[in-house]
Amino acid sequence: MYIAPLFSGSSGNSLLVEAGGTRLLIDAGKPAKTIEEALSGFGLSPSDVSAILITHEHADHIAGAGVLGRKYRIPIYANAATWQAMENAVGSLPPGCRREFETGRDFYIGEVNILPFSTPHDAAESVGYCFYAKGRKLTVMTDIGHMTENLYTAAAGSDLLLIEANHDPELVSSSRYPYPLKRRILSDRGHLSNENCGRALCRLYKSGVRGAILGHLSRENNFEQLALETVRAELDREQIPRGDFRLWVAHRDGVTGRFAVEEEE
Repeated sequence: MYIAPLFSGSSGNSLLVEAGGTRLLIDAGKPAKTIEEALSGFGLSPSDVSAILITHEHADHIAGAGVLGRKYRIPIYANAATWQAMENAVGSLPPGCRREFETGRDFYIGEVNILPFSTPHDAAESVGYCFYAKGRKLTVMTDIGHMTENLYTAAAGSDLLLIEANHDPELVSSSRYPYPLKRRILSDRGHLSNENCGRALCRLYKSGVRGAILGHLSRENNFEQLALETVRAELDREQIPRGDFRLWVAHRDGVTGRFAVEEEE
């Protein structure tokens, strides 16, 4: 199983998960043409994608979903509340392309078993996903205002985790953002800070997690080196050996790379 972050940030999100012949897009928050170009870097077309899985209805997660679904007849999966919230934005789809799941109940697409789980965010019914294939587990969770026991349970034992490290609180507080937006970002239904991401990874390390990709970085209130250093400082504080925990950062506006989901030797 592989994951390839195509885009991961406040200006648009889309990830490719691949296992055998099954290829899944997690969100399509950039224009369809931009996502087509990103996939072409891996020698793929959207016609090679088995399904699009939506985490929630905000524009930075669904901007290209409708066009891709119509043009390539790709099934789009979301829960009922998310479909209700995004139906107008996504638009009409070919017959059979509107698929609905129940949060908390797993299902299969091709070779991949998928478990959607609830996340605390200011959306209708936002979710993260666990993916199981070939004896491996990958978890994706962004847009999480705070860590909950449900999130710790979902991510426990993941061979690889993509987790939000959205912002530095001091940068948010001193930014030019209007006060209501600052309050939203920093709330329990907003976004996870670098420091809280690091603290979460310290706890998840005890469950067997040994690698994480930091994602959904804010354009205005974060940068890659700051996210890495802040998260690493939390791991160091808990005396987790650097060689025992792999860390990467997903680029906001371009393809990061292709990561194999595998256990540490």
